Amino acid sequence: MNAIKYMEEEMVIKKGVDLLMKGLGPLETLRFLQLPSKKRLDIVKQHRVWQSGLNSKQFLDDVFSE
Repeated sequence: MNAIKYMEEEMVIKKGVDLLMKGLGPLETLRFLQLPSKKRLDIVKQHRVWQSGLNSKQFLDDVFSE
């Protein structure tokens, strides 16, 4: 079985930015890198909805029960 080797993070970033620059050009690369993460905001919203209906005592009892 072959071991999976990952590139160093710096190399991943450099190659990713290079590919973006080649494919999109400098202006669109900058726009892409500055896009807000809608998915992240959706996750926070979902968590707040879940948390608003949470019975904290029951939740903690469930988490810390033996």
